[in-house]
Amino acid sequence: MNRRALVTGASQGIGFVIARTFQQRGYDVLAPEIKDMDLLSDESIAGYLSSLKEPVDVLVNNAGINPINLCKDITDDAIDATLQINMIAPMKLIRGILPMMIRRNYGRIVNISSVWSVVSKPGRVVYATSKSGLNAITRTVAVEHAVNNILINSVAPGFVNTEMTSNNNTEDEISALKAKIPINRLAEPEEIAEVVFFLCSDANTYITGQVITVDGGYTCL
Repeated sequence: MNRRALVTGASQGIGFVIARTFQQRGYDVLAPEIKDMDLLSDESIAGYLSSLKEPVDVLVNNAGINPINLCKDITDDAIDATLQINMIAPMKLIRGILPMMIRRNYGRIVNISSVWSVVSKPGRVVYATSKSGLNAITRTVAVEHAVNNILINSVAPGFVNTEMTSNNNTEDEISALKAKIPINRLAEPEEIAEVVFFLCSDANTYITGQVITVDGGYTCL
């Protein structure tokens, strides 16, 4: 059976590799650009969902932003945008996709969370809040819809070799990060994508409501 996967934030980084991985495994992949669906706009999200002509079997909520500021300095605009893109939009996409999954008695959902939903670091207050909320969505939907054969999990990457990591850290800071990771390197996007694919595949029949941390042992320290 051909499966259809919807992956947000697939233009670069982890999302791009996730979408490519599903395509390589024979899935039909929907990877909307901002002109197709603007996650900052509730109307745009609703419009995209209503435009879907075929059911979606797999949803990967990957899109996210990470403005770095101490709590005392974070702006209202940054708070609103981060919560909207990282938490509210995924919830609305899940809500919109669930009916078609329920009708087919099948669904796999993965929310891309973050290591900062598990541990803390200065400057990540709104980002960590949004990702912790995403984990709560994961747990609740898992409990509500396990009976419908809909399995939902969060994948929480640590430090990954992506544009976001390069933009948020200097080369010296990245070297220092590597030294703090037991595996002594950043993750590659492909390593995250493989975990996501497993959780979304027919091979996963029993894992739901979990936050899978993929961090090279960083949070064990």
